[in-house]
Amino acid sequence: MAKLYFYFAAMNAGKSTNLLQADFNYRERGMATMLWTAAHDDRGETGKIVSRLGLEAEANAFSTEVDLFDAVSHELLKRKLDCILVDEAQFLTPAHVFQLCRVADHLKIPVLCYGLRTDFLGALFPGSAALLALADALIELKAVCECGRKATMNLRVDGEGQAITAGAQTEIGGNDRYLAQCRRHFFDRLREGEARQLSLAIPRA
Repeated sequence: MAKLYFYFAAMNAGKSTNLLQADFNYRERGMATMLWTAAHDDRGETGKIVSRLGLEAEANAFSTEVDLFDAVSHELLKRKLDCILVDEAQFLTPAHVFQLCRVADHLKIPVLCYGLRTDFLGALFPGSAALLALADALIELKAVCECGRKATMNLRVDGEGQAITAGAQTEIGGNDRYLAQCRRHFFDRLREGEARQLSLAIPRA
């Protein structure tokens, strides 16, 4: 039976690289894949998956208006598909995740999703929460904190490297905006950021 997989990790764990390697492995064996990535991820070209190692591949772009089950079903009318691969899976909506469940269950095509688990404040992304609840298999990829421990959190920083403690859940960025941290250092940096913001807010005599 085809399964829905969720590969999750903090920033800089090589999620896109792993996805592109899986895609290569399928195609090397003569199998056909369909790649997806978030439409609003503007770090590279729209509709392209790009890894930090420089690997890249063309991909379909999903937005809230896209029905992934319908899109895959229409593609099946043109060609056989052996695997669906989704990058930036944290930006899926819960509805998207249900659609991908149907792809695995009814179209019998395995679906491999790669993304972050939590945002810059440690809260689950809606898409990640749905994947954690519904995926057949959960696989954690390893990122490394500056202290050498496993990084599980994503710290958002400003241009001076200071922790940002408020803002929109989604803000696209790479190493200039986010740091992969272990839980201890993530919360230490958040507390430092909150103290800094408080000191800036207090009027000086």
